[in-house]
Amino acid sequence: MTRFWMGVRALGRSLHHGRRWLSVQSPSVPSLSALSVSHASDKVFKPLWAPQTSWGHLYCTCSVSDDISTWEGANEAESIASRGWQINEESESDWRSHAASVARSLQLIKARMRWKEKLLRLKQLDKVLENPDLWQDPQLAVRHSRERGDIASKLKSVRQMEVDLFEHVSLAELAHEESDNQVEVDATRALADLRQVAKEKEIAALLSGDQDACSCFLEVQAGAGGTESMDWAAMVLRMYKLWSINRGFETSTVDEVYGEEAGIKRATLRIEGEYAFGYSKCEAGVHRLVRISPFDSNKRRHTSFAAVAVIPIFDSESHIDIKESDLRIDTFCSGGPGGQHANKTESAVRIVHLPTGITAQCQADRSQHRNKQTAMAVLQARLQHREMAEQTKANAHHTAALGEISWGNQIRSYVLHPYRMVKDLRTQYEVSDPDGVLDGDLDGFIFSYLGKCADN
Repeated sequence: MTRFWMGVRALGRSLHHGRRWLSVQSPSVPSLSALSVSHASDKVFKPLWAPQTSWGHLYCTCSVSDDISTWEGANEAESIASRGWQINEESESDWRSHAASVARSLQLIKARMRWKEKLLRLKQLDKVLENPDLWQDPQLAVRHSRERGDIASKLKSVRQMEVDLFEHVSLAELAHEESDNQVEVDATRALADLRQVAKEKEIAALLSGDQDACSCFLEVQAGAGGTESMDWAAMVLRMYKLWSINRGFETSTVDEVYGEEAGIKRATLRIEGEYAFGYSKCEAGVHRLVRISPFDSNKRRHTSFAAVAVIPIFDSESHIDIKESDLRIDTFCSGGPGGQHANKTESAVRIVHLPTGITAQCQADRSQHRNKQTAMAVLQARLQHREMAEQTKANAHHTAALGEISWGNQIRSYVLHPYRMVKDLRTQYEVSDPDGVLDGDLDGFIFSYLGKCADN
């Protein structure tokens, strides 16, 4: 019975804080088997906390209202963070530590996703969608509706976490006051789970750009240094292939031009997967290698350069119409390894967009038709990016054209001699295991850069 009245007290706290759904059930008290507060517009009834006990079940459930006006003033994360509870990374049994960690993560998430700006944009979109004349342009209406849905979904998921945090803390405090160890343990476990979810959301909040969720093309080009740099470009290409595999992305080679002696002059990868562009964009820039040259008989130290550019792949609805008369399509024999067919059949395709001079080519497939389709996809992405770059410069530094690839332009240095280190010059993040980095261990560099960009 004591636990049942704890539920009633939790109900009172939730009412005081304007909760829309709360239900307490106890099979051992038939006449008071259900206490509920509901709102007709709420359709989601999400179990928040349901510990198993010898006396029955105690359920406290709460869902977030779809009315965005109720989200503006609410800030449970700020309230709990202000209590000054210490965050202990190692203690699993300290519910205060879990609560403080979740509150800190939520504050960081809201800052990175620009919570107030998103709420303002949501209101603007609601006004736009209320205009009946909007549907005279169905494509525009669908675009606004989709944007509204995406923003609302992201905001609501964060708001739900805030509500969950408050409910878990309320129950933990009540259990502590009543000296009910079992309920306190269950509440602590729920907060620990929420802490893990908050950490994952914290990372996802780093990728809040309009194109971050897209797949992408990643281009590698050898710079100053001749054969040395061509070999280094091949190493960089391998690094990104391994990194893509580690992250679960699908990777295919669109175009690869081999060097005369070793390595590659340039190559283009297609990386497909959720947030492929969001992660890959951090790697755009010049990469510098210092090592003892394997091509120098005197074993001297050489410096090589390779550049990386990243271009998002947009959905089919945003494609630019390309006139056939604006294209020059050339076919030629594929270069490099591949056997007699690759060397004798003109399967490789190069497409030039005459008005802009933008070029795309593909020689990855034995079929000229499939190579043409892939080259057109690359050209489409480059033209789309060019058009967006003219409208806004927000992402220009991520997908800028490959310029001068030499001293003074590098974003990262890979040193294999006389010491071993990889250092990002933008964030000062460094590691002493270059072999691991070259085998695709790039997440430390990526998250460090994303964090710096988000916090600026």
